[in-house]
Amino acid sequence: MYLSTQRLPWIIKYRPKHVDEVVDQDEAKEKLLEWLKSWEKAPPSKKAILLHGPAGCGKTSLVEAVAKTYGYELFEMNASDSRRKEDIERLAKAASQTSGLRARRKIILLDEVDGLDPKSDVGGVESLIEVIKNTRNPIIMTANNPYREHLRPLRELSEVIAMNRLRETDVVRVLTRICGAEKLDCDTEALKEIAKRSEGDLRSAINDLEAAAALNKKVTLETVKAISTYRDRTHAPWEALRKLFSARFVFQAREAITSTDLTPEEFKTWVNEHIPSWYDDPYEVWRAYEALSRADQYFGRIVKTQNWDLLSYALDMMGPGVAFARTKYKGKFVAFKMPERIKLLAETKRSREYREALAEHLASRLLTSKANVKSDFIPYLRVIFTNNPKYAAKIAQSYKLPEELVTWLAGPKAKDVLAYMKKTKK
Repeated sequence: MYLSTQRLPWIIKYRPKHVDEVVDQDEAKEKLLEWLKSWEKAPPSKKAILLHGPAGCGKTSLVEAVAKTYGYELFEMNASDSRRKEDIERLAKAASQTSGLRARRKIILLDEVDGLDPKSDVGGVESLIEVIKNTRNPIIMTANNPYREHLRPLRELSEVIAMNRLRETDVVRVLTRICGAEKLDCDTEALKEIAKRSEGDLRSAINDLEAAAALNKKVTLETVKAISTYRDRTHAPWEALRKLFSARFVFQAREAITSTDLTPEEFKTWVNEHIPSWYDDPYEVWRAYEALSRADQYFGRIVKTQNWDLLSYALDMMGPGVAFARTKYKGKFVAFKMPERIKLLAETKRSREYREALAEHLASRLLTSKANVKSDFIPYLRVIFTNNPKYAAKIAQSYKLPEELVTWLAGPKAKDVLAYMKKTKK
């Protein structure tokens, strides 16, 4: 049945129809349009974009507005709903290989890819990787949190573009425009209160305005307080860091620690990386690291004794302790980034897995522990395998090493070692 625009929910009725109507995302727009333009000559080196930002900041709306503005046919698929391997292969793969109707250009939008569960949705991420590698059309994925571990392969294949949590002034601007279109009498203070309670989620703010308007054609502060509630947002790591370092009160610094879905240990790594970025004074840097080291001591005792009563002390050191290491408050802008330690661990994960597998393989044969194999045997094996392929082949066959472990040990000499192994078998 046809639904008139008068009865459409306002979040649909006032969704941006042109890219210029998307507020406060100029940098993301510029990068996205530049990437799409590069497809006109030939597919770029990265055939997908991972567009991320907090809920309600306009990720999907931006992609839809770009498609309408520049004449793209949009194929949209919610990855958190159609997340089975078979769904992704059947729908996304087919769409990525075909042109749009009447030879129109096509954009593949995969919404909420962070909704893919690595345990229950086995093969989903792997299927997406294959789709991206072989696509003939631009692929745009959206996510609230792009830094979940199982999304790492998608990040490596994609250009990552961040979208900001909307400022209260931008939310008020959109709400004011809607009030004008709906001929509503809206108090400015009421709109400010809606924006404040939404915490940058424009979708929630529009829903609250519609609910207030349903009660009374004059939207007042009292009406808003009666129907609207404060949202308990989960912040991205960099947003939580900004809240922490910008905290003016102890309770704000404490809230920053628990406002993200990172574990305290993971968030500690982010704090550790960015202390020198935020503090210029060496004395403040020292005070901040002193507080963080005390937090680390408490975490160590928790692990050792399982006394979780110490967690509050650890969080106080990591939160208020670091935030108030400054001698005076000074607002500044810092571009927060993924900690180098996390990047390094991600890059070396496969190597560590091979090392662990080799230690387990050799420990029983050498009648020693895995720790001894890793410290006393593997370093020498690597020297042999990279310098003496013929002798390395004999060792590999004697200990029945799998081909993957031989390749890891030999590195650039892997082909030579494997060739000697084949000759010896013959």
